[in-house]
Amino acid sequence: MPATHCPPPCPDPTVPSVRPPAGSIDAHCHIFGPGDVFPYAPDRTFTPPDVSRHDLRRRHDHLGLDRAVIVQSACHGTDHSALLDALRADPDRYRGVALITPDTSDAAIAELHAAGVRGFRLNFLPHLGGPPPAETIGALVRKVAPYGWHAQLHVAGDGVREMADRIRAIEIPVVIDHMARVDLRQGLRGPAVEALLGLLDDGVRVKLSGADRVSLTGPPYEDAAGLARLLAAHAPSRVLWGTDFPHPNITGPSPDDGVLLNLLEHVAPDAAARRRLLVANPAELYGFG
Repeated sequence: MPATHCPPPCPDPTVPSVRPPAGSIDAHCHIFGPGDVFPYAPDRTFTPPDVSRHDLRRRHDHLGLDRAVIVQSACHGTDHSALLDALRADPDRYRGVALITPDTSDAAIAELHAAGVRGFRLNFLPHLGGPPPAETIGALVRKVAPYGWHAQLHVAGDGVREMADRIRAIEIPVVIDHMARVDLRQGLRGPAVEALLGLLDDGVRVKLSGADRVSLTGPPYEDAAGLARLLAAHAPSRVLWGTDFPHPNITGPSPDDGVLLNLLEHVAPDAAARRRLLVANPAELYGFG
């Protein structure tokens, strides 16, 4: 059993003062198990608390979010049973992002697509396996290109700058998680942020999620909100927002999802910007009606 156990989600989140527009989409969240129904991968590097699709629905109802993109968690590996269960239970409400390998069969890709999966995730973080070789990325892109999927990249620190040329070489749409988890000690015009802005200029999309992971100051994450505001103003049609609920692989208590949602008052301060961020941009990318 892995030694790393994740804290449970915030049990009593703030009722957000920012109310999302109708049709709002949480573009990055997860479900975990429950483990006695959908077992976790034996070789996982962390053990999460059970957070079912019903728990996810309750959290979204509390926040006022109508739809969501469920990202396959590394703790489930390439067994997508829990994700498929959620997608099939409410196909109008959910889309998915998968974890695949070059050995994933064409039939499995077709099944995932039919259920609502619209992308696959690549983890570049050391604790999740490190950067995949270029030939692996190429093989995955060839598998999913006929379905119009995108590649979702999880990088951190200076990774977005170091990987910029490899990111540009990916021949399908690219989405970068969690504002690339840049190091804000370098400031809002540090090399990693500049690289991220350049990728936005080249058509890459960025998720304005993970404020708690990026922030150096802690709640209410004003420094991370400043980064999100910069990215949203720079490329308003290529940014998405997500809760990252239930916040896997963090240290300390889980963030208050209501506080995270309230950051949108600063990130997207007017109704048109908020609708673009929460509704129009993710609906286009993930194929929501």
